[in-house]
Amino acid sequence: MLLTCSRRTLCRTILFGLMLWAIAGGAVPHAHATDKLTIYSGRGERLIKPVLDAFTASTGIQIELLSSGTTELVNRLKAEGNRTSADLLITNDAGSLELARAAGLLHPLNMREVERAIPAQFRAPDNAWVGLSGRFWIVVYNTTLVKPNQVKSLLDLANPKWKDKIAIPNSGSEYLQAGVSVIRAMHGDEKTRQFLQGLKTNAGGQVYQKSSQIVDAVAKGQVALGIVNHYYIYRHLTTQPNAPIAALMSDQQEGGMGAIMNVAGIGIIKSSKHLDSAKLLIEFLVAQAGQKLFADLDKEYPLHPDVKADPALVERKTFRAALVPLTKLAELREPTLTLIEQVGLR
Repeated sequence: MLLTCSRRTLCRTILFGLMLWAIAGGAVPHAHATDKLTIYSGRGERLIKPVLDAFTASTGIQIELLSSGTTELVNRLKAEGNRTSADLLITNDAGSLELARAAGLLHPLNMREVERAIPAQFRAPDNAWVGLSGRFWIVVYNTTLVKPNQVKSLLDLANPKWKDKIAIPNSGSEYLQAGVSVIRAMHGDEKTRQFLQGLKTNAGGQVYQKSSQIVDAVAKGQVALGIVNHYYIYRHLTTQPNAPIAALMSDQQEGGMGAIMNVAGIGIIKSSKHLDSAKLLIEFLVAQAGQKLFADLDKEYPLHPDVKADPALVERKTFRAALVPLTKLAELREPTLTLIEQVGLR
């Protein structure tokens, strides 16, 4: 089977990953040519499809990908019930996966491969969802307009000195909702409310639907700072290496909450009729070669402890993450949405 890669270098990366997987003992059992998995995906297709193409090339199992917003997909799964054609759910946010688990939509897993590859803090207690890659919600800054020591915490972006100088995601952003949930857990509602009100005032009209737009605005000097998941910065620098932008891992000072972390992850739908093939995909994605594909292609942090991140990224051992369990993001979601709505973020 041919890989559906648009760039020669991308194909080389995928083929290299497949060779690593085979060397590491990732041989797969025989799969029928007619096998097919249907995946509901809250991730952008370009971010996940190359890795799924590598799985298809290795196993012969076809993938049908249905991409949409995570909330819409979870609601669709609830409405479809056992009639759904979906075999797996992929999302950008552990909170959404935990909500799906709590709704009884996901199949608990007893897989040694998962437990060996992915540390317990990055998966559900019953392994009904498994983290695949890590991301941090951080500050991107224009290096000609800001010095990194001017910002110690994300909360600093609410300071009036940054009025009309920051760009933020809109209120519908899963990244914003998860990030604010962590801030609430660490600092409480009142301090979080003040932070959101300051963000609203300082951003003015610089509110974007896409994180790539925030990075672009910072790179062009339209604003000095923005809040995005870290990988958007490095993807921008891949295509525009001279752009005057850099990543700032905030909240590392003594007593600081630590960088806000979330994971993209996957779960098998409880009613899936292709359980063995679905497990095979998860095994592929958590193995070292699959984790390396995420790291190389998407500039995310691999969760497998033996796989290194792209060397361009801030080295993981040099900064702390906020100590809010990923499973807690689900129960924090609704109160966070209420607070965001009360502040009037658009």
